[in-house]
Amino acid sequence: MNHTTHENHAHTHGANCGHTAINHNGHTDYVHDGHLHSQHDDHYDEHVLEVSDANPANCAPVDCTCCAGGGCGSEGCTCEQVPHGDHVDYICGGHLHHRHGDHCDDHGAVTLAA
Repeated sequence: MNHTTHENHAHTHGANCGHTAINHNGHTDYVHDGHLHSQHDDHYDEHVLEVSDANPANCAPVDCTCCAGGGCGSEGCTCEQVPHGDHVDYICGGHLHHRHGDHCDDHGAVTLAA
């Protein structure tokens, strides 16, 4: 199996670890410092949300009101970064937002794990 391992990961992810959990391809990934971590045996793998019909990477302008001062990725933004395809999106109100020029694009919904 071809996968990327997150090296030197001392933190243990789980229901009460404090990191956002996302349902991804039948398992749970944890958002940690802009990465998606998935437990695999005795280590964590680095995952990326795939570009798909549910999570496209096209220009789809959305009124981004979750961050004061200009949308996701702007100064003062507190939205979590998550890898999506070959770029970085922000989780905003259960959706992936991508900063694109003077607006944010909606790259679809993510399902947060309970």
